[in-house]
Amino acid sequence: MTLFKVKVRAEARRNFIISTAPHSFAIDVKAKPENGRANAAVLSLLAQHLGVKAKRLKIVRGASSPSKLVALLG
Repeated sequence: MTLFKVKVRAEARRNFIISTAPHSFAIDVKAKPENGRANAAVLSLLAQHLGVKAKRLKIVRGASSPSKLVALLG
């Protein structure tokens, strides 16, 4: 299992991801932080960046916070 530190900014102008350090990302998503929409967008964007399916990623800490810890399963 690989862990990634993620800093999220919801309701951004565009979806954008940048690697800030090894296993650390800053992610901007257009989605609002309501009903898990922003979290789903974060997982989708991170999965696309890593070249894996979104269902292999799981937020293990910070589901309601801008600072998250995301695990790559399997």
